[in-house]
Amino acid sequence: MVKALARAFRWRSMLDEGVHATIEDLANSKGIGKTYVSQVLRLTLLAPEIIEAIIDGRQSAVLRLVDLLDGFPREWEAQQTHFG
Repeated sequence: MVKALARAFRWRSMLDEGVHATIEDLANSKGIGKTYVSQVLRLTLLAPEIIEAIIDGRQSAVLRLVDLLDGFPREWEAQQTHFG
């Protein structure tokens, strides 16, 4: 999960800085699907507390990357409830 978070923020930075104009351009440059890129980029919308817990290894023992990539609420409080 830490690697996916790092990737998400790196990719977001690449898009923000204009290194890649679109998610499709980014996906093509990495040789991966744009759906996966979109799912990973969504990780940048996680609540700071959840990101910190993942980085520190304090996330819920049952939380898996696939759970994060499946989607989650936009509101940070709702994310806390959703992920426990």
